[in-house]
Amino acid sequence: MFLPVSFFIGLRYSRSQSRSGFVSFITFFSIAGIFLGVASLITVVSVMNGFEGELKKRILGLVPHVIVAKNHSWQNTQNAQNTQNKTSKKSVISPVMKNWKEQREILLKQPHVQQVTPFLESEALIQSTKNLQGVLLQGIIPEFEQKNIINQHMVAGSLASLTTSPYTLVLGQSLARKLNVSLGDTVRIMLPNKAVYTPMGRMPVQRSFTVGGIFNVGSQIDGAMVYVHSRYGAKLLKRKGDGISELRLYLDDAFNAPDLVARLRQGKVIATDEYQLTTWNESQGAFFSAVKMEKNMMWLMLSLIIAVAAFNIVSALVMVVIDKQGEIGILRTLGLDRGGIMKIFMTQGMINGLWGVIIGTVLGLLLTLNLNGLLSFFGLNILGSGYSSQALPIKLIFSDIVTIVISALMMSFVATLYPAYRASTTQPAEVLRNE
Repeated sequence: MFLPVSFFIGLRYSRSQSRSGFVSFITFFSIAGIFLGVASLITVVSVMNGFEGELKKRILGLVPHVIVAKNHSWQNTQNAQNTQNKTSKKSVISPVMKNWKEQREILLKQPHVQQVTPFLESEALIQSTKNLQGVLLQGIIPEFEQKNIINQHMVAGSLASLTTSPYTLVLGQSLARKLNVSLGDTVRIMLPNKAVYTPMGRMPVQRSFTVGGIFNVGSQIDGAMVYVHSRYGAKLLKRKGDGISELRLYLDDAFNAPDLVARLRQGKVIATDEYQLTTWNESQGAFFSAVKMEKNMMWLMLSLIIAVAAFNIVSALVMVVIDKQGEIGILRTLGLDRGGIMKIFMTQGMINGLWGVIIGTVLGLLLTLNLNGLLSFFGLNILGSGYSSQALPIKLIFSDIVTIVISALMMSFVATLYPAYRASTTQPAEVLRNE
């Protein structure tokens, strides 16, 4: 097979066994450093992608991607107008969304929207015979929550019990442990922001509820959220009907939320002066930004390992250039130009880098696909004793692997430039003078 002379000579140099042991030693460790760096980066990035996916599933599966609620400033304006209007019978605008069914149907037709569920929300205290805990009380309509992640992670009871049994609630497993309650036990819900006047003075609104279900999602929501039927939540909050005050939207991808909100506002799908649109970024955005920054830092640190290994090629090639001074002089005398000399040593360095990238990619893929099996075989407990399952979430993304491979090859290419340039500046007359 015909090969360009520069590529042919560079290939022969890379296969040569006649070089000094120290040069061979540096060359071996430059290749080893590249393949270890590539393998480590593929494995760690795949695990980080898996953890990010689990966070999206467990946190953004519960936190609404977009919330549509009454605009407080609009309510205050309407309240002020009603107060000044002497003929008005009411001076307060209710936060209840009376037309939520119509709004829900409109929002379901929007792109990226997969689910729209009505709810009401309030801060509350939950008390058992053993403990007292602050929680976020949500009133829901179970018929609309069949695809909710809560419904898919019930460990006892069911979400349907909110409909079949009056004054029933569903809470997380970690909260149930704190309160020392189980299915069928009675707890007391108190609303510190709502009060009634009794012969004993001002008392917070409270009501006894029966535990009808326990869920375990595996996030902080398990210890901070309590679900009741919106009908009974409305009675606690002294609202009429189902008391629905907000709609939560779940999208095909939570990161489409800003675009959807912008589209709703520009297209005037809903009355933006009356309704307020908020996204998950306002409550969870800082957390996911921290996760993204941590992932980027892992990319940077492991990329530096590859960079250090790639620039070991510089040391090896510089020594090869010094060792091949006579041959370079002969090649220049025979008519090979400076560009051809550069291509010889660039070829040699790129072959070393290519071997490191190929071995590292294969090793990284094998290690990633069998990581949980290896951890189980060696009995390693990475996640700690607090987790029932020690399986690491792993998500291989093809684009990440391509980026790692191309980056490693680019680093290897850059590392060959200086030694190749130095070889091309060799003066044949001076080199061959003492030959």
